[in-house]
Amino acid sequence: QVDCLEHTLEKSLQAKFPSDLKVSILLDFTRGSRGRKNSRTMLLPLLQRFPEQVRVSLFHTPNLRGLLRLLIPERFNETIGLQHIKVYLFDNNVILSGANLSDSYFTNRQDRYVLLQDCPEVADFFTELVGAVGDVSLQLQADNTVQVLEGMVHPYKGDRAAYCRAANKRVMDVINSARVRQQVLHAQTFHGDSLLTQEDAAAAGDRRPAPDTWIYPLIQMKPFEIQIDEIVTETLLTEAERGARVYLTTGYFNLTQAYMDLVLGTRAEYQILLASPEVNGFFGAKGVAGAIPAAYVHIERQFFRELCSLGQQERVRLQEYWRRGWTFHAKGLWLYLAGSSLPCLTLIGSPNFGYRSVHRDLEAQIAIVTESRALQQQLHQEQEQLYLRSGVVSSATFEQPSRQVKLWVKMVTPLIKNFF
Repeated sequence: QVDCLEHTLEKSLQAKFPSDLKVSILLDFTRGSRGRKNSRTMLLPLLQRFPEQVRVSLFHTPNLRGLLRLLIPERFNETIGLQHIKVYLFDNNVILSGANLSDSYFTNRQDRYVLLQDCPEVADFFTELVGAVGDVSLQLQADNTVQVLEGMVHPYKGDRAAYCRAANKRVMDVINSARVRQQVLHAQTFHGDSLLTQEDAAAAGDRRPAPDTWIYPLIQMKPFEIQIDEIVTETLLTEAERGARVYLTTGYFNLTQAYMDLVLGTRAEYQILLASPEVNGFFGAKGVAGAIPAAYVHIERQFFRELCSLGQQERVRLQEYWRRGWTFHAKGLWLYLAGSSLPCLTLIGSPNFGYRSVHRDLEAQIAIVTESRALQQQLHQEQEQLYLRSGVVSSATFEQPSRQVKLWVKMVTPLIKNFF
């Protein structure tokens, strides 16, 4: 990917006409700096060769500071908070996903992607969002040092409250300006800003067809007191009425208490797809991380027991994804209204519906609401393909020898579940 960027930047320099190609990359500081060979070292040649065209921003959570920052080793420091947004922008095209750009995602890691083609409004919003988070991040320099933008509070050396206030303002400016643009567009589309009657406009070939699909960006940045995604997700889970079906998938089954209570307390039917231990991204990892799949099994078992004790195991079904040699990282939600065989809404993006997604990390997803039958069928097909490779969880699942969880894992899970 870096070679591809370099090739394109090279071509832009050789073009006959001056090119306004700009490359802006936003990564997480801790994850992007891990190890000797990392994202930073890979991107340095681009910064050195094309200083006017390339910007690399490294977001550093304001919660990792002082003694904590000095004491927590690499990899573990990522549990305090990450820049977790996965959005890929090219001109007016946007790819929204939960996937990173590392090798496994292009080979044997199951994820979800949506391409929004020729969609300038969404592209503008996410470009501005990446710019805003980039502005409150550390800027990578050609000599591999980092600097704060002039006039900006330092994320871990400066005053935490002042930094979070400044970051909130910068991001909310983007969100509020997009809201205004959306309202104007809504008014033009549905109320018409022309004096022509609809018949005249149609005769003149001027009338745009009424839209059948709406896209709502949902942002979650709890460190900056921004929790739009959490509010919308909770509303969806609350409002899903009897007869509606909700398909929810997550690579890491660790729902927040609020989401769990809503699933258990509402009337809709749920099918929750999660990774079986063998396709968990941490399966076979070295050291403490290797015990994480067992911790997820423990959380899953507790939830299943609660379902059974409430007599809800028919209404809320757990399913485990399994595919030989693959890992599972897909997350999202599909909503089927009562009596409908196709979904009218999906959520797709970076959140895992867990504590970290809600409280620690920077996340973004979109809600796609559609009346288009063709698009509904595509979304339905995507959901079916994922669930096809799964088995239903029952009491027998947890009796398998491979599901025996060590006592120490059971004991530490409640203490560490908010960090993974």
